[in-house]
Amino acid sequence: MKRREFITLLGGAASAWPLTVRAQQWPTKLPVIGIIDTHGGGVVDSPIWNNFRQGLRELGYVEGRNIAIEHRSVQERPDRLVAVATELAHLPVDVIVSYGTPSTHAAKQVTATIPIVMIGVGDPIRVGFVVSLAHPGGNITGNTILGPEMGAKRLQLIKLALPAISRVAFLWNPDNGSHAVYLDEWKAAAPSLGMEVLFVGVRRSDDFDSAFTAMMRDRPDAFTMTALTRCTSSTSDG
Repeated sequence: MKRREFITLLGGAASAWPLTVRAQQWPTKLPVIGIIDTHGGGVVDSPIWNNFRQGLRELGYVEGRNIAIEHRSVQERPDRLVAVATELAHLPVDVIVSYGTPSTHAAKQVTATIPIVMIGVGDPIRVGFVVSLAHPGGNITGNTILGPEMGAKRLQLIKLALPAISRVAFLWNPDNGSHAVYLDEWKAAAPSLGMEVLFVGVRRSDDFDSAFTAMMRDRPDAFTMTALTRCTSSTSDG
């Protein structure tokens, strides 16, 4: 999201609200940012959100002074994503910041009017969050790491580092829309490199043992993964 757009969004919200007392957590009506997080911990002790808060401070927004932050973390409970997104929408918050594809999808399900700022999504176009990167449309904006587009290059680098390998296992999260795009990219790239890719699904952290057992039965020469499974069902690539 462009700096100017974010300043306009929060500044406009602040000027539009009278300083009245409400029966909510915040005694004075401040612009409220809702965060949907799939990591453990909270806003205070997370490097990602520390950087986010620092960025807000650089724009002149300080928590408790002229903005409020409502943080919700599902940790290893991806089934709660829609519930926490609904909770934030009903507070209501003025902006939802969603980390990764599953969190953004949950936010998209519950609101078409509250602005959503996505972070670290792999392919927001192909999963249906935005119309295009230049003109996202709708109520979703943010950033993408273009993870799928880098997939083929990652496979090439593995082959360059280990020329003799022919089978690579790839851990992915079937519940993450961006990961399905990875499969398409890797399937397309593998034959030209003389490689076979074994796709092993991991939805939750307690799936790892069975996933590695299944993977080793197929005896791959190497394995790779997205930051997938922060297995809370979100990923740093979305």
